[in-house]
Amino acid sequence: MHALGPWTDHRQDPAAWASSLGISRAAVDLYLGADVLDLHLDTFIWTRIFGYDLTKRHGPGPTGGRFLGQADLPRLREAQVGGGIFVITTNPLRGAAGRAAAFSRNLPRLKAILESVPDEVQLVRTAGDYRSAREAGRFAAFLGIQGGNAVDAPGALGLIDDDARGHASIVRVTLLHLSNSGLGGTSAPLGGARGLSDGGRDFVRRLNARKIFVDLAHSSRQAFWDALEAHDKSQPAIVTHTGVSSVHPHWRNLDDMQLRAIANTGGTVGVMYQSSFLGDPLFSGKAESVVRHLEHILQVGGEECAALGSDWDGMIVPPRDMPTCLELPILVEKMLARRWSEARIRGVLGGNFLRSLKLLRG
Repeated sequence: MHALGPWTDHRQDPAAWASSLGISRAAVDLYLGADVLDLHLDTFIWTRIFGYDLTKRHGPGPTGGRFLGQADLPRLREAQVGGGIFVITTNPLRGAAGRAAAFSRNLPRLKAILESVPDEVQLVRTAGDYRSAREAGRFAAFLGIQGGNAVDAPGALGLIDDDARGHASIVRVTLLHLSNSGLGGTSAPLGGARGLSDGGRDFVRRLNARKIFVDLAHSSRQAFWDALEAHDKSQPAIVTHTGVSSVHPHWRNLDDMQLRAIANTGGTVGVMYQSSFLGDPLFSGKAESVVRHLEHILQVGGEECAALGSDWDGMIVPPRDMPTCLELPILVEKMLARRWSEARIRGVLGGNFLRSLKLLRG
């Protein structure tokens, strides 16, 4: 068992936290009273590459929070983030057997790290689990996969273990990442706009059977529609980390038809914090831009559709006024300035995703 690195409990002095961030006490109070969830935390990739210790407190590092150094468990706790999905990202250069072998090593490794601080962190699989963790004062850690080809080899999906209730330890799988795979085509410019393969369609059905969210971030437009065609119509689909094209046209972003399609499944769309995807200069992003994308999702998909999907530590360059997770309440200040209701803000911070999760798993 390890001790979690030091963190400050801002609930003890909300006024001081508001002052340090240069925002209103009202924004901090609303933030502290909400469920705050992040649909995409990529920090484990640096554990795999550099041995980055998730349980120790780090600073933004020599890059000033650009590309990495944006989150760890102590800082997520200090930021009063209630829960998030830590992902295991697939290395597409490995063969199918190698990808499955790497996943079989990394899943227990990530679980062991999170379970090493049981007073602070609890592994969760359902909305009910999340509530239990929060009532106990713990961070609720969900697990996900980025790049479904980690487990697309015959029998590899069986590497994802179920608990006694039949709930898989992995809550979501992003079908594609930055390259094409045997499952289908990526949205990245060199992907060639391929759709899903027959194997990809079958993979969607197998995820549905396990009640694992099908995450359509990084999917080409054709693969997106192919996946929804194959998808169980009684289950929500999600996009965990993206921007929206109507605010800023970009190959990584969703158009309005796609937003409506996800909303119609009962799913949610998380906005990521990569400045260039949001329409800002790469090194001069603004938290306001995150809120502009969230607002458009709400206008197109409805009040229950938008969520947060930072992509912290996923090689992103975040807004300069929100370089790490510690500045998250700034988003609430921007939302209040746009006269968002408290209910809308609470939904975007975490309530909307919890609703989708409850629809899928309870």
